[in-house]
This record gives sequence, C-alpha cells and structure tokens, in this order.
Amino acid sequence: MTYVDEPVAVLCIVLIAALPLALAGLALLNTGLGRSRSAAQSLLGALSAVAVACAAFCILGFALVGFPGLPSYALNLGSHVWDWIGAGSLFLGGLHWDGSLACFAAGFQIFAVGLVILIPWGAGADRWRLRSVVIVSALLGGLVYPVFAHWVWGGGWLSRLGTNFQLGSGFLDPGGAATMQAFGGLTALAVVWILGPRRTKFADSAVPRAIPGHHMIYVLFGCVLLLPGWMAFNILGAILFAGVKLPALELVAINTFMCAVMALLAALLVTRLRFSKPDVSLCANGWVAGLVTSSAIAAYAFPVEAMLAGVLIGGALPFIVELLEVYGRIDDPSGAISVHGVAALWGLFALAFINSFPSGQMLAQLIGIGTLLGLVLPFLYLGFWLLNKVLPFRTTPEGERIGMDLHELGAGAYPEFVIYGDDFLPR
Repeated sequence: MTYVDEPVAVLCIVLIAALPLALAGLALLNTGLGRSRSAAQSLLGALSAVAVACAAFCILGFALVGFPGLPSYALNLGSHVWDWIGAGSLFLGGLHWDGSLACFAAGFQIFAVGLVILIPWGAGADRWRLRSVVIVSALLGGLVYPVFAHWVWGGGWLSRLGTNFQLGSGFLDPGGAATMQAFGGLTALAVVWILGPRRTKFADSAVPRAIPGHHMIYVLFGCVLLLPGWMAFNILGAILFAGVKLPALELVAINTFMCAVMALLAALLVTRLRFSKPDVSLCANGWVAGLVTSSAIAAYAFPVEAMLAGVLIGGALPFIVELLEVYGRIDDPSGAISVHGVAALWGLFALAFINSFPSGQMLAQLIGIGTLLGLVLPFLYLGFWLLNKVLPFRTTPEGERIGMDLHELGAGAYPEFVIYGDDFLPR
C-alpha cells in the first residue's frame, strides 16, 4: 500500500473539504437553467440524490471500486489478467485511515459519485419525479458507477492496457473526465431519452421553442463555485491517479483555470457573432465545458495546450447544443449532454496528443471512449428503460403544467411572485 507524506496528506484533506463547492455550484447552475416553478424541487432533489448516492457508495460502492493493491476479482486469460471488480469490505471496512492513497481515494470518490448524479438530474429538470431520481441515485452510487470506476481507477482492465498490451500508459483519466463527466453525461442522455422533452419544447413547430432558464444569477454564481471545487477534484486526481508531486500541482490548478477561461471567451465570441449579443447560458456552459475538458488534461498539459483545448470546446459548444436540440430533438435544460458528455470525450481524446506519452496511448484512450459509448451507454439505457416500466420517471401532465414544486412539494420556491407563464394556462 502506498502512503503519502504529511504535507501532501494535509493538502489532500483541505482539497477534500473543498469538493462540496463543485456539487453546490452544479446544483445552483441546474436550478437556474430550469423553470422557476420547479426550483425548490430541483435543489431538494439535488440534495436528496447526492445524499442517497454517497450513502450507497459508502455502504457498497467503494468495496466494488477498490484501489490498486486492494483485493479484487480478476480473470486470468493466458498471460493477461482482466481485473473487473473490487472485492473490498462493506461500509469502507477495508480501510485503516492511516494516510494511504486508498483512504484519500475513498474520500475523493464519495464526492465524485455525488457530482455524477447531479449531471443527469439537471438534464431531466422540470419533469423528473423526485422518487425516481432517489432510486436511480442508489443504483448508480452503489452498483453501476463503481464497476466502471474500478476499471479506470481501481486497477481494472482499462488502467492495465499499458501493462497487458503495451498501449501507452493504459487508459488515463486522472481528474474524472471519463468516470465522472462522460459517465454522468451519458447517464443524462439515457435519462432524457426515457423522459422525452418538456411538453411545450417541440410543440406546434419544427423549430424547438426556447425555454430560457429562470435565474441567470444562480447560473453564474454556480460557475464561480464550480471553479475551486473543480480545482480540488483535478489536483486530488493528479495526486491519487497520476502520481504528480507537490511542486507540480500548481500547474494543474493553472491548467484548470485557463482551460475554463478560454472556453468561456470562445463561447462568448461565437454567440456574439451568431446572435449579435453574448448568450449568458451558453457562455456559462462554455465555462463548465472548459472545466470538464481540463479534468482529462490538467495533470499532463502545458498551459498553452490547456488553453487551446478550451478554445476548441468553447467555440464548438453552441453548435453542439444546437445540433442535439434541433436535429436530435433532445431537450436538455442544463446542457449536461453537451457540457459533460461531449466535452469529456473531447478531453480524453485530446489527452493523447499532449505531452510525451509512449506509443499506443491514442489507442488506449479510444478503447476507453469506445467502452463508454459501446458498453456503458447501452447498459444505462436498458437499465433505465426497465426501471421506468416499474417506477415511471416522468411526472404526470398536470404535474408538469403546474410545476414540480407545487406538484411534489406542495409549495413554490417564490411564493411572493407570479412565476407562471402562458404555458400554465389551460389549453
């Protein structure tokens, strides 16, 4: 078992304490981009989903994720070992809290799984039942997320592609671009396919109807909170999964910030040129897309590479959102599929072009991306499709019409204000 020295241990504790800022920021951003009449349900759902997912992860999830050096189940096929699942103890019982990397990895992933469930929750805004997301959170936190996380972070077969097949350094994902962001974005895609669009989104027109977010202050303040939380995730990931030493961690923070900055500026410029004025929600999503991209590259890139990666994803983001909405007929209020799914896949792909990785790194990254698209996404969709048959995800038409706050909580988030637009009126 690998241990860290005291200065690094203190830094890890401080960083773990900063991780909830990312969760709070994403919850606020999701709420601001949704409708006002579902704001309270959005925030309560975020709190409930995070609580359930994290509890399930502590009870069972980390036992399945494990960490290199901890017990696991593997298939021995000739000269290759296919490590597929952890074999730890329930309730974090296999850890001794003695400063080992495995202990800090457990703390890191407790909050990571909370962030994962917030991504699809934002995509299903204004129509996803609270009770359904609680069940989904338990399954993701306790069973589904841990399996993929073990393959990448727990010593599983994706991380061993370099050892078994000489494919570079194996599949690399130090900041959670695959295990957190792409996994969450693909979960959002599966959920949105199951839920369908909001009732007025594609009605009476071939062109999707714009449903603006109700509170841009929430959105922008959420972006501010995301930055320190994201830096904490990226720096911790660099320590735990990339072996970056203390003096070089400053570069991880700089790369994280500059990738987000350049993505924001690129999105601002593109929306200014296309719409004559900058679009607040798309600029905010550009900022987050830059943070997501940095999750893949911040531990390895030089600042100029991080800036270039941010420019490319920020400039492309408005077109990706439009493509999914207009041609894919996908109603994603928070932009989670584009911001977390597509941006994460871009970062994982771009990683192979930076630094001086051994030959074969590109193929290792493509195998990881292919696993997400070809195995994880179909599994998520099938599982949600079956669960939806037993416990319907989508609220009733009346619930969507009056808003999730009144329908599920019995009171609105803004009782002193008129918050209902024309689509509230009977048709």
